[in-house]
Amino acid sequence: MRKLFCKSGTGIGLALFSPAALAVQEELLTIIGKAPIYALILFVIVVGVSVYFMRSRDKRRTPLGGILEEREAIHSVGSDTPVTECVRMMAAEKIGALIVMDGERLIGIFTERDALNKVLAAGLDAVSTKVSEVMTKDPYCVAPTTTVGEAMQLVTQRRFRHLPIVQNGKLLAVVSSGDLTHWLVKDQMQEVQELVDLAARS
Repeated sequence: MRKLFCKSGTGIGLALFSPAALAVQEELLTIIGKAPIYALILFVIVVGVSVYFMRSRDKRRTPLGGILEEREAIHSVGSDTPVTECVRMMAAEKIGALIVMDGERLIGIFTERDALNKVLAAGLDAVSTKVSEVMTKDPYCVAPTTTVGEAMQLVTQRRFRHLPIVQNGKLLAVVSSGDLTHWLVKDQMQEVQELVDLAARS
């Protein structure tokens, strides 16, 4: 019995020191050795995502007036402009809407949706139809003190894609839902990526 126990013990000992077992042990030690690195990477990612959401919440409180310098030129047309010319301008400038002005006064907005629903679907002649006949009259406007979060809520709930920003009757800019989303995420995404890259280099 004692001999059998000794033989089995010797067999287990040899099995523990077999090349396959040694390879498994070495692999386990390697994984355990890298555990702190993986933990650090996970920590950095969690911190980065937390920073992203915190900053996003703070950025939503920014007034639209604070981001106006980043907006492009206002694309506008007169009320007598033919729809074909409006569509050509929108295609050339790669924009989804034109502001319709009567001198310095905003009187309407003409969007891709108006072109589809009020012109094409209605069977109107785009050459002879004036933009004033198919534009959205007196569009909803916001003040520059409106926050980015409030503007996002408006475009989501009311299904607006463009918001004219007006102060004392003067058109300052036009902000789109895409502009708002891009402005909210652009800095945070870069910061999160930098944190991930830093963790990967650790």
